Amino acid sequence: MSDILKKYGEVIGFHAMDSLLAIAERLEGKKIVHINSTKEGGGVAEILSSMVPLSQELGLDVAWEVIEGDEPFFNCTKTLHNSLQGMAGGLSESQAGAYMETNRKNAERLKDVLESADYVFIHDPQPAALLGLFPKRKGKWIWRCHIDVSSPNRSVWRFVKKQVEGYDASIFSLPDFAQNLPHPQYLITPSIDPLSEKNRPLTKNEVLKTYEELGIGRDKPVILQVSRFDRFKDPLGVIESYRLARDHVDIRLVLAGGGATDDPESGEVLSAVKEAAAGDPDISILLLPADAHRTINALQAGADVVMQKSTKEGFGLTVTEAMWKKKPVVGGDVGGIRLQVINRFNGFRVRSPEGAAIRIRYLLTHRWKRERMGVNARQYVLENFLITGQLRNYLSLLVSLDGNEGEWEPWI
Repeated sequence: MSDILKKYGEVIGFHAMDSLLAIAERLEGKKIVHINSTKEGGGVAEILSSMVPLSQELGLDVAWEVIEGDEPFFNCTKTLHNSLQGMAGGLSESQAGAYMETNRKNAERLKDVLESADYVFIHDPQPAALLGLFPKRKGKWIWRCHIDVSSPNRSVWRFVKKQVEGYDASIFSLPDFAQNLPHPQYLITPSIDPLSEKNRPLTKNEVLKTYEELGIGRDKPVILQVSRFDRFKDPLGVIESYRLARDHVDIRLVLAGGGATDDPESGEVLSAVKEAAAGDPDISILLLPADAHRTINALQAGADVVMQKSTKEGFGLTVTEAMWKKKPVVGGDVGGIRLQVINRFNGFRVRSPEGAAIRIRYLLTHRWKRERMGVNARQYVLENFLITGQLRNYLSLLVSLDGNEGEWEPWI
C-alpha cells in the first residue's frame, strides 16, 4: 500500500481501504474515462481532481477529458442546467444546433480515447450527446447527473432524455432526482477529499492570518457562504437573512466564491450581489480564483456559522466541506442538502430568509449546541461523504455492469 493510500486509510480505517483495493483489483487492465465540461470551477471538477489521482493510485487506468465549447454552446448548456432545475423556458432551435454540433466536434477530437475505453463516465448534460456519436462503442457508458432534476422543465427534459436513454446506466444523487429511463439507475452521493488543500487541518494562526489578509475583522461573529455566484445559490437571500439576524446579534457576512468556465451568468449575479451589499462595511464579497482551496479552507475553519441557502441544489460540496470542519450549516431545504443537513442534529434546513435569520441567531446564542452540532457534522461526513466511499461505489457499479460480481460482496 502506497504512502498516499495509507494516509486515506488513517482517515477511513484500513479495513475500508483494503476493501477499496480489492474492488480495484477486479478492474485491473480496464480503461476508464471521465468526461465533463470544465477542469476548474464547480463541484464536478473538484471531485474529479481528487477521484482520478486516487483511482490511479489504486493501479487503475483512468483518464479525465474535458469537452471544448464556445460561448453559444455554454449559453445553451446553462439554459439546459437552469431548465432541468425547473426554470421556465426551453431551448431554441439554434441552441439545440450549437449543442449537437459542439458534441460532434468533441466526438471527433476524443474518438480514439472513447472508442478504446472499457467504461466511460459522462458527467451532466453538456457532453451527454457524445453517446449517440459512438454507435459501435466498445465499452459501457454511464451518465452521471449531478444536478437537481426532481422537477425539470418537461420540454428540456425530453431533449436531454433523447441523449441519455441509450446509456448502460445512470447515476443520481437522490431518489427524488431519478427519472424514467430504460436502464439501471444508481444512487451515489458526491463527496469531498479529506486530504485535499481545501479540507486538510490548518493551524489557528494560518486561519487568523487569512482573515487578516482578506480584511475581515474577527471582532464579531462571521457568517459565511461559499459558492459560485449563481442565482440558485441565492446570495441575495443570504444578504437578506444576514440583515434580519443583525437586528438581534452583531455579525459580519462573507460571501466567497467565483464562477466556472462553463457558467456565463456568474458575472451578472455577482454584479447584483455587489449592488445589494453596497455601503455595508460588515459584508465582504470575495471573488476567488478556482485554485483558492486553502483560502476557502481557512474561511470555513474560521467561520462561526456556515450557510448554503440554495433554492436548488444537486448536492452542496461546500456544505460537506464545512461539516468536515465541525461547522453546523444553515442550508436551504432543497435537493441534496436534505440528505446532508439533518435538522437539529448537524445544522438546520430553512425555506426563507426569516427562517435562516432565526437559526443564525439561535446558533450564535447557544454555543454548546453549536459545538455539539459541529461534532455530529464531522462524524456524519466521515461515515457518508468522503471520496473513498464514492469511488468504492463507482467501482462496484462497474463490476456489476459487467455481470461478473459472482459471490463477492463489496464493503459499502
